[in-house]
Amino acid sequence: MLEAYRKHVAERAAQGVVPQPLNAEQTAGLVELLKNPPAGEEQFLLDLITNRVPAGVDEAAYVKAGFLAAIAKGEAASPLISKQHAVELLGTMQGGYNIVTLVELLDDPELSDTTAAQLKHTLLMFDAFHDVAEKAKAGNANAKAVMQSWADGEWFKNRAPVAEKVTLTVFKVAGETNTDDLSPAPDAWSRPDIPLHALAMLKMARDGITPDVPGSVGPLKQMEELKDDSDLLAAQSRERLLTERGNVHTGEQNPSRRWRVQPRNQPEQGRLAAA
Repeated sequence: MLEAYRKHVAERAAQGVVPQPLNAEQTAGLVELLKNPPAGEEQFLLDLITNRVPAGVDEAAYVKAGFLAAIAKGEAASPLISKQHAVELLGTMQGGYNIVTLVELLDDPELSDTTAAQLKHTLLMFDAFHDVAEKAKAGNANAKAVMQSWADGEWFKNRAPVAEKVTLTVFKVAGETNTDDLSPAPDAWSRPDIPLHALAMLKMARDGITPDVPGSVGPLKQMEELKDDSDLLAAQSRERLLTERGNVHTGEQNPSRRWRVQPRNQPEQGRLAAA
């Protein structure tokens, strides 16, 4: 699994794009490696399970959440992931397959405090909100703390303040810009793969636009030059789909596979979400 993934990483690097996140089959293979990690691969395996599996309700997320839940409950083990760490990783998954386990662990004396800390910044609870509320009414102190944290908006207040000033550089495209300029129809096959599809943005030469490979790869070098000369480069479009394509070239990728625009020299918590 690791050999195949490293080959994939190299192939994507040659294309100038980041590797794709792990799919369900790859994540299942990763789980087996985490149970008995090969010597020297420990940090790489931890990075993959932490940062390269999609959050939410992706099939790979189901595999990841199930494995972490099993560790937290003592049903599985890894020399690299403790019960506490498993709960913390579940807390990074935003919502979906991690929620049931986190709510259940509010009743675990060993893990309840850690679980509450994760739920306080987890908002995609849906009906599970009522399960936490019921535990709070029944006297669970950490469930009460989670409910109070949500009520107080700590998930928002604990974020770093927005910068008082953000300097922007506008990437101006002369003339009319339409959907097909930013997300060309002939490249529709690659739209599910946002980093790859973004290579085709503005791939046709026009006044002020010099594609890296005319008809194939857009003006990446031009955008890189602007990024070097400014604190922030933001590309904008009418549709979120197209905005994501622009952000691939102007932002940084976070663990949940979304792209965001980042002012230079600003701390992690202060980044402006572009997804």
